[in-house]
Amino acid sequence: MATIVIANTTVVSGDSERSVYYDSNIVVEDGLIKEIASGGDVSPSYSGAEVIDGRDKAVFPGFINCHAHITATIDRGITDDFGFPFPFRFPENVRNLISEEELSVFAMLGAIESIRTGSTGVVEVASGIERYAKEIVGTGLRWFLAECGGDAVVGPGYKPGEPVTEFSDAQREKVIENSLELFEKWDGHDNGRITFMTGATLVETSSPRLLSQIRQLSERARCPYTIHLDQSRLEVNTALEMHGKRPSQYLADSDFLSPRLLAAHVRYPNGDEIRLLGENKVAISHQPAMAARRGVIPPIPLLRDAGCTIAIGTDNNTQDMVEAMRVGMFTERILRDDPARPQPEDVLGMATMGSATALGKEKIIGSLEVDKKADLVIVDKMRANLSPNMRVVSSFVNNGQASDIRSVMVDGKFIMRDGKILTIDEESIVREADRIGRRAWRRLVEKYPNVGFPVELAP
Repeated sequence: MATIVIANTTVVSGDSERSVYYDSNIVVEDGLIKEIASGGDVSPSYSGAEVIDGRDKAVFPGFINCHAHITATIDRGITDDFGFPFPFRFPENVRNLISEEELSVFAMLGAIESIRTGSTGVVEVASGIERYAKEIVGTGLRWFLAECGGDAVVGPGYKPGEPVTEFSDAQREKVIENSLELFEKWDGHDNGRITFMTGATLVETSSPRLLSQIRQLSERARCPYTIHLDQSRLEVNTALEMHGKRPSQYLADSDFLSPRLLAAHVRYPNGDEIRLLGENKVAISHQPAMAARRGVIPPIPLLRDAGCTIAIGTDNNTQDMVEAMRVGMFTERILRDDPARPQPEDVLGMATMGSATALGKEKIIGSLEVDKKADLVIVDKMRANLSPNMRVVSSFVNNGQASDIRSVMVDGKFIMRDGKILTIDEESIVREADRIGRRAWRRLVEKYPNVGFPVELAP
């Protein structure tokens, strides 16, 4: 692999000291960061390297999106504005009206946005990831494939959070079978760029036996596992109705809480749940932009103080980590009633080292340090929204836009360079997704006129 030097640039390391190196060079070789040198000096051993002019640029650690549903891009403009769970009870999901090939188009659409908004790593949480795994692996992103499922027997109009009365042994076995197949095919693929994860989708649709088997699989594969937790008041009420205890207590009693667990959302925990999660060192994937869309600010300071690692994700419809960081900073300041906490460096840390730590990968990704993976993004500082650039992290977190990100590198390879994505035919994917999505949603609404969907769709 060719050696690359990004020269005369600003390096935002994201290390424990939050070091920022000005007028420096960063050397990438064999997929790793080999040197960060100030003053324009590079070791003579790198004299044959490709040199990239980094003047007026800043190099950041790549963002690590700890909770995404990339095929949910099909729901843009539909499920953003009506809360969770989606209140309109269509008898089937819009995904039932498209083919697996068409579903892959939306997965690729999510991958495009991930790259353009500076993600180098993405946790994809879904059931049936194998349907589009090959396509997204080819994008060059670092993927954490979290194959999830549930063993509850539910009808086609089931809403997340509603109670269930029956669980299926066959369904549970299928969840584990799907996970094992994905693990055997993809874990460690391409020099470790692809990592398998497992998980249960929802608390209310997971029996104690399924939770036990998911945890056992995680221990066997030595991988993180995940679940949606406390994401709605309906879920909390259902847990009390079904089990006589709140969701986190149900998981604790099922021996599901551990430092390997990445719990997504955690919007409505009470004090006892926060204590349980902290005592078990559970990592929290905070989706601040989606939570704000739902009208919620999760108790992130209390979870952090209890001992939980806080990571950042995006959730549905959009994969914009720039937006997620900024909303996370603003909403936590509102929650604290403090205009100075957190600082931009804090939320950048949540989206980089926080996410890496939550995934057990803090030794190899999450910051720009010698011998770590070269997962990085290059930002153009000479933009109207970023100038004058006197605090590089503050300027970007407060005012940055996805278009400020010019290049993205994963494992030492550019997957976007000078604004062009190199691994995907972006224009054709965007056009195809627009055509398929508009057709599918029109068909769904026309098929079930009695649902009373109040939105007029574009022609």
